[in-house]
Amino acid sequence: MGAEAHRFEPFGVEHQIALALFLIGALSVVWCGRQWRGRPVEDVVSRAAAVTILLLGVPLQLLQFTPAEWDLQTSLPLHLCDSGWVVAVVALWTRHRTWAAITFLWGIVLTTQAMITPDLAAPFPEPRFLMFWLMHWLVVWAGLFLVLGLGIRPRWRDYAITVAATIVWAVVTAGANAVLGTNYGYLNAKPSGGSLLDLLGPWPFYVLAEAVIIAGVWALMVWPFERSRRART
Repeated sequence: MGAEAHRFEPFGVEHQIALALFLIGALSVVWCGRQWRGRPVEDVVSRAAAVTILLLGVPLQLLQFTPAEWDLQTSLPLHLCDSGWVVAVVALWTRHRTWAAITFLWGIVLTTQAMITPDLAAPFPEPRFLMFWLMHWLVVWAGLFLVLGLGIRPRWRDYAITVAATIVWAVVTAGANAVLGTNYGYLNAKPSGGSLLDLLGPWPFYVLAEAVIIAGVWALMVWPFERSRRART
């Protein structure tokens, strides 16, 4: 009973605080990015952020392989967010448009969904709690900083690459799930705690519906940037 009382509760106090901190951080990185855009500090801050995410991400990921934290169902870096923080590091270090676009599109549509309906049991300050929130925050913040802050605007080519990269991840992860009997990416079953996937029907239809919706939302996100670019040229 004591252990149950200390479980993370969706929309409980810890969840609300985590979401509030995320929103504060999101507004802050956009404002700072716009202030620093085109100035020498832009390069320093971007690369410092990349190193910070790397220094946090690697130890937290390795921690999942220790005997105390190991769980085949959750410890392997096969969720999309596990790739997201690596992409964010490259995007911040290079400020290349395609890497920034992938970070932005993955973060805004997929990572935020994970934060709103987290499949998480560990409470603060357990390592899994810290890893979950830190890496999700940082991926979204990186995308917002690069695109809305620094003005690195996605184009249709970046959209196509993002869709292709996501398909590759899904195929690899589905294969791993089939071999290992896992459910990374929730490609085999919906999260037990409930999510928006519950509105999309049973497996495998919810996976197909999710793919179509995500591709459509991403297109709507890229379209204003392309329209603005064409208007300028």
